[in-house]
Amino acid sequence: MREYVIALKAGISFTIEFWRKKLALFAVNTGLKCGHGCLYCSTGCLMRMHPAFTRVGENPFAVGYAMVDPGTPDRVARDACQKRRRGMVQVCTIVDAWAPEAQKYKLGRQCLDAILSQPGWTVRVLTKNAAVLNDFDVISQYSSRILLGLSITATTDKSAITSIIEPNASSVSERLNVLKEAHKCGFRSYAMLCPLLPAVADSSDQIEELVGTAIEYGAEEIFVEPVNPRGAGLRLTQAALENNGYLHEAAAVEGIRKKEGWSQYVTHLVSNVQRSVRRLSDISRLRFLLYPSRLTEADKARIREDHAGVIWLGKD
Repeated sequence: MREYVIALKAGISFTIEFWRKKLALFAVNTGLKCGHGCLYCSTGCLMRMHPAFTRVGENPFAVGYAMVDPGTPDRVARDACQKRRRGMVQVCTIVDAWAPEAQKYKLGRQCLDAILSQPGWTVRVLTKNAAVLNDFDVISQYSSRILLGLSITATTDKSAITSIIEPNASSVSERLNVLKEAHKCGFRSYAMLCPLLPAVADSSDQIEELVGTAIEYGAEEIFVEPVNPRGAGLRLTQAALENNGYLHEAAAVEGIRKKEGWSQYVTHLVSNVQRSVRRLSDISRLRFLLYPSRLTEADKARIREDHAGVIWLGKD
């Protein structure tokens, strides 16, 4: 993993898109490229024009490197003191504050301290790394003001596949263990089931298991999002699955690279998630994040017939 230390300008930033997603009003990011190396990641599409990629000579759509800013907590501390408007901050929105390169500088821990040492702020943590367990002392200190989420991308029986497409993230079982321990500690938590890839985590049985686990561990909200088809992520995921002998899963990923396939995948995903949430909990807990621009008109109409829990995003 190649690591680049960069200097960003933002500390705590207002985020209209994550407000629309009902996740947070503000965002903190500790870098531009996460060292977890998730092949399906679409962050490159969002950040591709940032001049830092040119300065370090890296392709924003490639994997195998990380870009981290150790100075982030200083700017976060400054903004936490100075900003008059306060509210929920997501740590992080484009990278992971507990990824290997961020752990080296204890960026997740420092950002939590910097934000929550000031009144009026709450934090939504989202990570794929069990290292957040090391900061449970900080979370305990501010437990009423933190919502903890571990991104869960498959059931544990798919661990061999997730180790290929999320090579430097903690295993799914390790992430679930963090949520279990958080529940034992009485921490507030939410579920982030994202992305649920076809033939990896989108069957009715798999979704039933994931939703059931989220409810068991006290999730206040259940966020679900289909994989983002933009950029090179699906192509890289398909190639890695093929190279490791997962031909059925690779074919399923290839199928959603076209609009019709992606639209059908999302329509079934919405229906399966709604069914499980209704059966095991309350549909008011569901937050299905959906950009409908790649849906066919027929599938869009089908979802609108029952769009309980769906948060429609984008221009549509």
